[in-house]
Amino acid sequence: MEMVKEAAMCGADIVKFQRRHPSLCLRPEIYSGPHPNPVNSYGATYGEHREFLELDLPVHYQLYEYCLQHNVAYSCTPFDLISAEEIVKLNPQHLKISSFHNNHTSLIEYICTSFPGTIHISLGMTTNSEEMALIEILRAHDRLKHTVLYWCTSAYPARPADLSLLEIRSLIEKYGHELQAVGYSGHHEGIAMDLIAFTLGATYFERHFTLNHNWKGTDHKASLMPEGLTKLTRDLRSARQALAFKSCEIIDAELHNRKFHKFSG
Repeated sequence: MEMVKEAAMCGADIVKFQRRHPSLCLRPEIYSGPHPNPVNSYGATYGEHREFLELDLPVHYQLYEYCLQHNVAYSCTPFDLISAEEIVKLNPQHLKISSFHNNHTSLIEYICTSFPGTIHISLGMTTNSEEMALIEILRAHDRLKHTVLYWCTSAYPARPADLSLLEIRSLIEKYGHELQAVGYSGHHEGIAMDLIAFTLGATYFERHFTLNHNWKGTDHKASLMPEGLTKLTRDLRSARQALAFKSCEIIDAELHNRKFHKFSG
Protein backbone atom coordinates (compact mmCIF):
# COMPACT_ATOMS: atom_id res chain seq x y z
CA MET A 1 0.00 0.00 0.00
CA GLU A 2 2.90 2.33 0.70
CA MET A 3 4.23 1.61 -2.80
CA VAL A 4 0.80 2.38 -4.31
CA LYS A 5 0.68 5.68 -2.45
CA GLU A 6 4.21 6.59 -3.52
CA ALA A 7 3.60 5.65 -7.16
CA ALA A 8 0.48 7.81 -7.21
CA MET A 9 2.42 10.74 -5.75
CA CYS A 10 5.07 10.23 -8.43
CA GLY A 11 2.47 10.74 -11.17
CA ALA A 12 1.73 7.17 -12.23
CA ASP A 13 -1.67 6.51 -13.83
CA ILE A 14 -1.75 2.74 -13.27
CA VAL A 15 -0.31 0.39 -10.65
CA LYS A 16 0.10 -3.19 -11.80
CA PHE A 17 0.40 -6.29 -9.65
CA GLN A 18 0.82 -9.99 -10.43
CA ARG A 19 -1.36 -12.97 -9.57
CA ARG A 20 -0.20 -16.57 -9.88
CA HIS A 21 -0.78 -20.08 -8.61
CA PRO A 22 2.87 -21.19 -8.70
CA SER A 23 2.12 -24.91 -8.95
CA LEU A 24 0.07 -24.23 -12.10
CA CYS A 25 2.26 -21.74 -13.91
CA LEU A 26 5.72 -23.20 -13.23
CA ARG A 27 7.08 -26.31 -14.91
CA PRO A 28 7.50 -29.13 -12.33
CA GLU A 29 11.29 -29.10 -12.53
CA ILE A 30 11.34 -25.33 -11.96
CA TYR A 31 8.82 -25.49 -9.10
CA SER A 32 10.79 -28.18 -7.24
CA GLY A 33 14.23 -26.87 -8.19
CA PRO A 34 16.38 -24.24 -6.52
CA HIS A 35 16.06 -20.49 -6.93
CA PRO A 36 18.54 -19.41 -9.64
CA ASN A 37 19.95 -16.84 -7.21
CA PRO A 38 19.61 -18.47 -3.75
CA VAL A 39 20.50 -15.29 -1.82
CA ASN A 40 17.17 -13.83 -3.01
CA SER A 41 15.07 -16.88 -2.19
CA TYR A 42 12.31 -17.00 0.42
CA GLY A 43 12.12 -20.80 0.36
CA ALA A 44 14.11 -24.00 -0.08
CA THR A 45 12.85 -24.35 -3.67
CA TYR A 46 11.77 -21.87 -6.31
CA GLY A 47 8.18 -23.05 -5.82
CA GLU A 48 8.33 -22.33 -2.08
CA HIS A 49 9.84 -18.94 -2.88
CA ARG A 50 6.97 -18.02 -5.21
CA GLU A 51 4.31 -19.34 -2.81
CA PHE A 52 5.77 -17.22 0.00
CA LEU A 53 5.60 -14.05 -2.08
CA GLU A 54 2.08 -14.52 -3.46
CA LEU A 55 -0.59 -12.08 -2.28
CA ASP A 56 -3.87 -13.70 -1.22
CA LEU A 57 -6.87 -12.89 -3.39
CA PRO A 58 -8.64 -10.78 -0.70
CA VAL A 59 -5.52 -8.58 -0.63
CA HIS A 60 -6.00 -7.86 -4.35
CA TYR A 61 -9.52 -6.65 -3.59
CA GLN A 62 -8.10 -4.38 -0.88
CA LEU A 63 -5.43 -3.08 -3.25
CA TYR A 64 -8.03 -2.45 -5.95
CA GLU A 65 -9.96 -0.18 -3.56
CA TYR A 66 -6.78 1.43 -2.26
CA CYS A 67 -5.74 2.32 -5.82
CA LEU A 68 -9.11 3.99 -6.39
CA GLN A 69 -8.64 6.03 -3.21
CA HIS A 70 -5.33 7.32 -4.58
CA ASN A 71 -6.62 8.04 -8.12
CA VAL A 72 -4.60 5.36 -9.86
CA ALA A 73 -6.02 2.40 -11.75
CA TYR A 74 -5.45 -1.14 -10.47
CA SER A 75 -4.13 -3.60 -13.03
CA CYS A 76 -2.76 -7.12 -12.78
CA THR A 77 -0.86 -9.74 -14.74
CA PRO A 78 -2.40 -13.21 -14.30
CA PHE A 79 0.12 -16.02 -14.79
CA ASP A 80 -2.38 -18.87 -15.20
CA LEU A 81 -6.01 -19.48 -16.10
CA ILE A 82 -7.34 -19.66 -12.54
CA SER A 83 -5.59 -16.38 -11.70
CA ALA A 84 -7.10 -14.83 -14.82
CA GLU A 85 -10.59 -15.95 -13.78
CA GLU A 86 -10.05 -14.48 -10.31
CA ILE A 87 -8.80 -11.12 -11.56
CA VAL A 88 -11.47 -10.78 -14.27
CA LYS A 89 -14.05 -10.88 -11.46
CA LEU A 90 -12.46 -7.73 -10.06
CA ASN A 91 -13.44 -5.99 -13.32
CA PRO A 92 -10.33 -3.80 -13.69
CA GLN A 93 -9.99 -1.42 -16.62
CA HIS A 94 -7.14 -3.45 -18.07
CA LEU A 95 -5.15 -6.66 -17.69
CA LYS A 96 -1.57 -7.42 -18.70
CA ILE A 97 -0.27 -10.54 -20.43
CA SER A 98 3.43 -10.91 -19.74
CA SER A 99 6.15 -11.74 -22.24
CA PHE A 100 6.34 -15.12 -20.51
CA HIS A 101 2.79 -15.96 -21.58
CA ASN A 102 2.11 -14.20 -24.88
CA ASN A 103 2.18 -17.68 -26.45
CA HIS A 104 -0.19 -19.18 -23.83
CA THR A 105 -3.09 -19.71 -26.22
CA SER A 106 -5.72 -20.80 -23.70
CA LEU A 107 -4.91 -17.87 -21.38
CA ILE A 108 -5.11 -15.37 -24.23
CA GLU A 109 -8.32 -16.93 -25.58
CA TYR A 110 -9.93 -16.73 -22.14
CA ILE A 111 -9.02 -13.07 -21.67
CA CYS A 112 -10.21 -12.23 -25.20
CA THR A 113 -13.61 -13.81 -24.59
CA SER A 114 -14.18 -13.09 -20.90
CA PHE A 115 -12.57 -9.72 -20.22
CA PRO A 116 -14.15 -6.60 -21.78
CA GLY A 117 -11.39 -4.12 -20.85
CA THR A 118 -8.10 -3.20 -22.48
CA ILE A 119 -5.56 -6.00 -22.97
CA HIS A 120 -1.90 -5.02 -22.52
CA ILE A 121 0.66 -7.49 -23.89
CA SER A 122 4.47 -7.47 -23.80
CA LEU A 123 6.55 -8.86 -26.66
CA GLY A 124 9.80 -9.73 -24.90
CA MET A 125 11.68 -12.89 -26.00
CA THR A 126 9.12 -13.50 -28.78
CA THR A 127 9.77 -14.97 -32.22
CA ASN A 128 8.17 -13.60 -35.37
CA SER A 129 5.97 -16.67 -35.66
CA GLU A 130 4.84 -16.35 -32.02
CA GLU A 131 4.02 -12.68 -32.61
CA MET A 132 1.96 -13.53 -35.69
CA ALA A 133 0.10 -16.29 -33.83
CA LEU A 134 -0.73 -13.81 -31.04
CA ILE A 135 -1.97 -11.22 -33.54
CA GLU A 136 -4.18 -13.77 -35.27
CA ILE A 137 -5.85 -14.76 -31.99
CA LEU A 138 -6.54 -11.12 -31.14
CA ARG A 139 -7.73 -10.42 -34.67
CA ALA A 140 -10.01 -13.47 -34.71
CA HIS A 141 -11.74 -12.21 -31.56
CA ASP A 142 -11.82 -8.60 -32.82
CA ARG A 143 -9.73 -7.53 -29.82
CA LEU A 144 -6.82 -5.77 -31.53
CA LYS A 145 -8.69 -2.48 -31.18
CA HIS A 146 -8.69 -3.06 -27.41
CA THR A 147 -5.01 -4.06 -27.26
CA VAL A 148 -1.82 -2.23 -26.31
CA LEU A 149 1.31 -4.04 -27.56
CA TYR A 150 4.50 -3.26 -25.66
CA TRP A 151 7.95 -3.50 -27.19
CA CYS A 152 10.11 -5.14 -24.53
CA THR A 153 13.52 -6.71 -23.95
CA SER A 154 13.29 -9.38 -21.25
CA ALA A 155 16.60 -8.78 -19.46
CA TYR A 156 16.97 -7.38 -15.93
CA PRO A 157 18.54 -4.88 -16.29
CA ALA A 158 18.57 -4.55 -20.08
CA ARG A 159 21.61 -2.90 -21.68
CA PRO A 160 20.94 -0.02 -24.09
CA ALA A 161 22.53 -2.09 -26.87
CA ASP A 162 19.86 -4.76 -26.34
CA LEU A 163 16.78 -2.50 -26.40
CA SER A 164 16.24 -2.37 -30.20
CA LEU A 165 13.89 0.59 -29.85
CA LEU A 166 13.38 1.02 -33.59
CA GLU A 167 11.14 -2.05 -33.37
CA ILE A 168 8.54 0.31 -31.90
CA ARG A 169 8.24 1.89 -35.35
CA SER A 170 7.91 -1.56 -36.89
CA LEU A 171 5.00 -2.43 -34.59
CA ILE A 172 3.25 0.82 -35.47
CA GLU A 173 3.79 0.25 -39.19
CA LYS A 174 2.51 -3.33 -39.02
CA TYR A 175 -0.39 -3.04 -36.59
CA GLY A 176 -0.88 0.60 -35.66
CA HIS A 177 -4.08 0.93 -37.71
CA GLU A 178 -5.64 -1.95 -35.76
CA LEU A 179 -4.27 -1.49 -32.24
CA GLN A 180 -5.43 0.82 -29.47
CA ALA A 181 -1.78 1.80 -28.97
CA VAL A 182 1.85 0.71 -28.90
CA GLY A 183 3.74 0.92 -25.62
CA TYR A 184 7.19 0.33 -24.19
CA SER A 185 7.95 -1.92 -21.22
CA GLY A 186 11.44 -1.06 -20.02
CA HIS A 187 13.83 -2.87 -17.71
CA HIS A 188 16.80 -0.61 -18.35
CA GLU A 189 18.55 1.73 -15.95
CA GLY A 190 17.60 5.41 -15.98
CA ILE A 191 14.80 7.13 -17.92
CA ALA A 192 16.39 8.41 -21.14
CA MET A 193 15.37 5.35 -23.17
CA ASP A 194 11.69 5.91 -22.35
CA LEU A 195 11.82 9.37 -23.90
CA ILE A 196 13.39 7.93 -27.05
CA ALA A 197 10.59 5.34 -27.13
CA PHE A 198 8.07 8.17 -26.89
CA THR A 199 9.54 9.99 -29.89
CA LEU A 200 9.29 6.71 -31.82
CA GLY A 201 5.56 6.48 -31.14
CA ALA A 202 5.09 4.62 -27.84
CA THR A 203 2.28 6.10 -25.74
CA TYR A 204 2.10 3.68 -22.78
CA PHE A 205 5.09 3.11 -20.50
CA GLU A 206 5.62 0.36 -17.96
CA ARG A 207 8.48 0.35 -15.44
CA HIS A 208 9.26 -1.71 -12.38
CA PHE A 209 9.03 0.33 -9.17
CA THR A 210 10.66 -0.06 -5.76
CA LEU A 211 11.23 1.91 -2.59
CA ASN A 212 14.70 0.46 -2.02
CA HIS A 213 17.22 -0.81 -4.57
CA ASN A 214 18.81 -2.92 -1.85
CA TRP A 215 15.73 -4.92 -0.87
CA LYS A 216 16.01 -8.67 -1.25
CA GLY A 217 14.91 -9.77 -4.72
CA THR A 218 16.03 -9.90 -8.33
CA ASP A 219 13.99 -6.97 -9.72
CA HIS A 220 14.84 -4.12 -7.34
CA LYS A 221 18.12 -3.24 -9.02
CA ALA A 222 16.30 -2.80 -12.37
CA SER A 223 13.46 -0.75 -10.84
CA LEU A 224 12.86 2.98 -10.54
CA MET A 225 12.86 4.64 -7.14
CA PRO A 226 10.29 7.39 -6.42
CA GLU A 227 12.66 10.14 -7.59
CA GLY A 228 13.21 8.37 -10.91
CA LEU A 229 9.51 7.66 -11.46
CA THR A 230 8.65 11.28 -10.67
CA LYS A 231 11.18 12.52 -13.23
CA LEU A 232 9.95 10.01 -15.81
CA THR A 233 6.27 10.96 -15.53
CA ARG A 234 7.19 14.66 -15.57
CA ASP A 235 9.45 14.31 -18.62
CA LEU A 236 7.01 12.16 -20.59
CA ARG A 237 4.19 14.64 -20.04
CA SER A 238 6.50 17.50 -21.01
CA ALA A 239 7.59 15.60 -24.11
CA ARG A 240 3.96 15.08 -25.12
CA GLN A 241 3.48 18.87 -25.03
CA ALA A 242 6.76 19.61 -26.81
CA LEU A 243 6.54 17.13 -29.67
CA ALA A 244 4.38 19.27 -31.95
CA PHE A 245 4.56 21.66 -34.91
CA LYS A 246 4.34 25.41 -34.34
CA SER A 247 0.77 26.66 -34.21
CA CYS A 248 1.72 29.90 -36.02
CA GLU A 249 4.80 31.68 -37.33
CA ILE A 250 5.49 33.58 -34.11
CA ILE A 251 4.05 32.02 -30.97
CA ASP A 252 3.01 34.05 -27.90
CA ALA A 253 6.06 32.93 -25.93
CA GLU A 254 8.32 34.62 -28.52
CA LEU A 255 6.49 37.94 -28.88
CA HIS A 256 8.32 39.86 -26.17
CA ASN A 257 11.80 38.88 -27.34
CA ARG A 258 10.85 39.52 -30.96
CA LYS A 259 9.69 43.06 -30.12
CA PHE A 260 12.67 43.75 -27.86
CA HIS A 261 15.60 42.05 -29.64
CA LYS A 262 14.72 41.24 -33.26
CA PHE A 263 16.86 43.13 -35.77
CA SER A 264 14.85 45.71 -37.67
CA GLY A 265 17.05 46.70 -40.60
